[in-house]
Amino acid sequence: MQPLLQRLISSLALLSLLAANQASAQHLPMPDKGRLLATAGVTQLEGAGGGGLTPWATITGYGSEDSYGVNAHITQVATQDYRLQTTGVALGIADKLEFSLAKQKFTGNLAPLDQLELQQDIVGIKLKIAGDLVTDQDSWQPQVAIGAMYKRNHSVKGLEALGITNVKQLGAVDDSGVDYYLSATKLLLEHSLLVNGTLRLSKANQMGLLGFGGDKRKGYQLLPEVSLGYLINRKLVAGVEYRSKPQNLAVDNEKAYYDAFLAWFPSKSVSLTLAYAHLGDITVFNPKNQRGWYLSLQIGQ
Repeated sequence: MQPLLQRLISSLALLSLLAANQASAQHLPMPDKGRLLATAGVTQLEGAGGGGLTPWATITGYGSEDSYGVNAHITQVATQDYRLQTTGVALGIADKLEFSLAKQKFTGNLAPLDQLELQQDIVGIKLKIAGDLVTDQDSWQPQVAIGAMYKRNHSVKGLEALGITNVKQLGAVDDSGVDYYLSATKLLLEHSLLVNGTLRLSKANQMGLLGFGGDKRKGYQLLPEVSLGYLINRKLVAGVEYRSKPQNLAVDNEKAYYDAFLAWFPSKSVSLTLAYAHLGDITVFNPKNQRGWYLSLQIGQ
């Protein structure tokens, strides 16, 4: 898995560099941005194209089936006791295939976890397998995509005094793992409504930040995720999301995520998403429901 991960990272980095320097790369044409504004969605917490909490069947960027799109994002989520930052790049090819690379950093600010720092890298791939978000308005056929996310957790920092340097010491079975998902997204232009349903096969604890599998349950679980968006106008989308979670660890009474969001698309090159998110309990050391603001900026071509 590690050589494959390195090849994926190298390929994505090279493609992103080419797109970022397209003015000097005469053999690489400019993206045509042929798709409708807002139909590419935004970037979710793990780097895939979609909503804020869950991936959609949409392919990132605005490139048509004859082009490509590339973007970069930075996302901050701040709750009472914790902060999560996600940064990454994503590439959409021919409105069919998506590659993404993201890095998550999770930190604490309240004792006894005020020195806590967790990080993980995520490599994602998504393939559209059926339907079209815009052209299938005369049927109930949604756009459908399958995807996978390979995640690798770094060492635990800030708990050395307790002798904890790895998520396995918190009860996790592994410090790396793969999520698999199937997403179906339907856009009802006549009603200015977008509906998404995702089924995720996962054993990740808190998206993988606390490892994979645990002392309570080790295997994969099928977890539903739902998004609903309303197009207020051509540039503004409001909505809600829900994401179910596993409960694998004794030290983490993990709860479902949900949010209410407002996404602004001033152009096809920029989007800004503001949400109020509820992330539930994170660990038994700070046993309270974590709520806070989510802010994400995406810039691309």
